[in-house]
Amino acid sequence: MPTAVAIRHISFEGLGIFEEALEETGYTVHYYDIGEHDLRTPELGSADLAIILGGPISANDDTNYPFLKEELKIIERRLADNQPTMGICLGAQLIARAAGARVYPSGHTEIGFAPITLTDAGSVSPLASFADDPVTFHWHGDTFDLPAKACRLASTKLCENQAFTIGRNTVGFQFHPELDARTIEKWLVGHAAELASNAIDIPHLRARANELGEQLATKARKVMMSWLKGING
Repeated sequence: MPTAVAIRHISFEGLGIFEEALEETGYTVHYYDIGEHDLRTPELGSADLAIILGGPISANDDTNYPFLKEELKIIERRLADNQPTMGICLGAQLIARAAGARVYPSGHTEIGFAPITLTDAGSVSPLASFADDPVTFHWHGDTFDLPAKACRLASTKLCENQAFTIGRNTVGFQFHPELDARTIEKWLVGHAAELASNAIDIPHLRARANELGEQLATKARKVMMSWLKGING
């Protein structure tokens, strides 16, 4: 069976609906949790695909979080070997950094639901299902420049680079296409301090998540299935 590995920076920020889609397609999913597992394992470089998940730290903070250096090495090797690699939020920022692009504070925090605007390339990418239903979930304060040789797939009013590809096998999402309402509820608890510091209306956010949950799950499954079809095609 093909293997998918995921680097998880915080316990409640997993693959969400993406994990279900991977397992339905025959992948065995292995998590590598920061603080529990050694990132120097060969599997992270040799797995059929790798996903670098999000987290509440800066992609530039090697001093406080030296494991980021190991993650960058893994990504750099996978990019050099054209191995299927996906990054979500922090993971997308790390891919951008590994590809030589700048990662920096955006000047604002984007938390909640907002539509993305697809580029022409985005409309025929794994994000195609967002063309008719563009609303998705956002949670970030940093952003990044588009890496050299990358193709922008989507943007928002607050963030020009919301998604990109490098070739066919590497994709980065600044937003969170993997989530459904169940997963978002875990975040409302786990990130309570950040929500409070940004004066986010938690009941409203929960209501929106419940309202959009089915659509979010459907689009998440389509994103992963489309990407898998592309890398395996």
